[in-house]
Amino acid sequence: MTKDLGSSSVFVRIAWAGLAAGGLAALASCSHAHEPVGDRSGPPPGTTARATAESAPPSSAVSSASRASSASSLGPPAPAPRCDAPHEPFFFVSPAHPVAGRPLRVLAVTDDAVDATLSFARASTPASAAGGDQEPVVQTRDRRGGPPYAWLADVDAAAAGKWRLQLTKSDACGGGSLGAHDVTVYTWAAPVPDAPRAVLWRTRQLWSPALENLYSAWIGHLFDAPADAQPSWDTLADVLRDRDRNWLFDYLGAKEDEEGVAIKPDCADLPYFLRAYFAFKLGLPFGFSHCSRGENGAPPHCADFASNEDPFPPVDDKPQAVPSWADPDRPPGGPWDDSMKRFGEFLRTTLADAAQSGAGRTPAADEDGDYYPLRLSADTLRPGAIFADPYGHVLVVAGRLAQTPSSAGVLFAVDGQPDGTVGRKRFWRGNFLFAIDPALGSAGFKRFRPVVRDPKTAKLHEAQNALIRDLSVTDQYEGGVEGFYDKVEDVLSPSPLDPTRALLETIQAFEEQVKTRVISVENGRKFLASGKGAADMPDGEKIFETTGSWEDFSTPSRDLRILIAIDVARAVPARVARRPERYAMPAAKTPDAVRTELEARLAEELHARKFAYTRTDGSSWELSLDDLAHRAEALEMAYDPNDCVELRWGAPAGSEEASTCRAHAPDAQVEKMRSYREWFHERRRPPR
Repeated sequence: MTKDLGSSSVFVRIAWAGLAAGGLAALASCSHAHEPVGDRSGPPPGTTARATAESAPPSSAVSSASRASSASSLGPPAPAPRCDAPHEPFFFVSPAHPVAGRPLRVLAVTDDAVDATLSFARASTPASAAGGDQEPVVQTRDRRGGPPYAWLADVDAAAAGKWRLQLTKSDACGGGSLGAHDVTVYTWAAPVPDAPRAVLWRTRQLWSPALENLYSAWIGHLFDAPADAQPSWDTLADVLRDRDRNWLFDYLGAKEDEEGVAIKPDCADLPYFLRAYFAFKLGLPFGFSHCSRGENGAPPHCADFASNEDPFPPVDDKPQAVPSWADPDRPPGGPWDDSMKRFGEFLRTTLADAAQSGAGRTPAADEDGDYYPLRLSADTLRPGAIFADPYGHVLVVAGRLAQTPSSAGVLFAVDGQPDGTVGRKRFWRGNFLFAIDPALGSAGFKRFRPVVRDPKTAKLHEAQNALIRDLSVTDQYEGGVEGFYDKVEDVLSPSPLDPTRALLETIQAFEEQVKTRVISVENGRKFLASGKGAADMPDGEKIFETTGSWEDFSTPSRDLRILIAIDVARAVPARVARRPERYAMPAAKTPDAVRTELEARLAEELHARKFAYTRTDGSSWELSLDDLAHRAEALEMAYDPNDCVELRWGAPAGSEEASTCRAHAPDAQVEKMRSYREWFHERRRPPR
């Protein structure tokens, strides 16, 4: 059996942090968070140590591991290695039933940043005995992320027989095995598991700290890319079908990930789909509730918990109709006898219908929701955690880069879009909205509430707050909105920041937002040029979350982010003066003097940084960030795709820039925008 990190109860330790990856984060509700994308395939993750068992010499495997370290996006070095004895590592092999001559992937995961080597070698003694193994056919010193920390190696084709996975401390740490795990490579393929008739999938094991660590490391590797990249994929299925990214590809040995099952979550679906996929593959419990969105001044609430063992409980005390694909009395031999097809249908229908953004905003002290609020620390902001903003958008934490002497710490997240695309983004205040309003519920960073089995009834249920150690119902909220952002900044960058560098990084984030909007508005220009007719404008808050041409080509969510980005950039000098203890202030200069210097540098940078957009007649027009910042008022009504692009960039009436404008939104839509203008002026999304 694979070794665990501790008690079988998931409550022993649920306090952890994030594997490093890369990217940038969205505001907007699930139904209107579309963003233009570039590379839809995403850059490859950091390569892994790889060898063909019985053929490749150890030296080639080690050099491959060295290449892995340099190719990985994890950038800055991990924390200095500790040589004290870490927790026992958790070993994992994929697929579950390795077969001779076929590829397999081996991993070790631990909470500790120990300097160690993972090796895979022919076993000649029991795993409990020291030494005696043959020379490893593959080994790697490449420690990824942290915490949890993972060592990963690929074997192209192992011979049948007994093998050993071992994690060994470096000579600098005194050497010695940290743990070992025997692996059997079989000569025969395991039979394809049958599809259960009464449950979605069988629960073969319960969640543990070790498996939570594995889930975290899996998410981090799944979306790994260079830190300066903004990768995006057409669908989550594209990510899951990438063997290099997905440790669980065909894990069940049934070629299940090659069946072409469509997996296209939006932002609220994405965390549920990822958690369900991991649980389905490993036979873990999974649950979800039916939650309201919150309305009429009341926050969201959840009820009617469902699980992989009881997916169709009564909802509002009314029995649910069981669909044909899940009917235990369905005729045998049909497509729903295929476990993966049934799982895909569960995602597409039952889970997608139940999952919505209100689940992420239930009140912090509520014990009926699927998520619980985190105590913020470097150990809790790890892959697999979510961020729910107050207005309906949800992201999944995908990694974290530690602070270095030359750069602030960075947090990355991924989100799903209405068209099924998945992209990775960077945390900053202009992207991750936070508000404290009882009517909106509790926004912020959260994790899935553990699903456990009741020892008396044997039924699955979600754990209560008292049993969850990294839960806090006050930590993210007691300091108000400014206190929340201060606390996240302190976690990501615990050492004082250079104030000028902090300013420049904020301006850079603002510039990235603007350049992405250029693509969005250009798409709108092409829509107008197509002559397809005016896009219908929805009413009220629906402008942020509709479908059709308005969804595809309007930019209310993006423009709100741009306005917030302008405010954030302008506020940096005052923020530095307000919190001088958080910054490496120049010697002999007062906070006010530093503020004055930063204000001058801000003006200089905004004026110097340029971008261009294409006008209606096809000509290019250049603006500076300073031009755009001074057009903030015009941007409050610049999101209608029926307006010419000149108006959408705030061109002054009668100016040369505006002379090429040939289209205007209908009067009725202009009146709507006037009535909604206060949302943008006050930098807030309306409650549902």
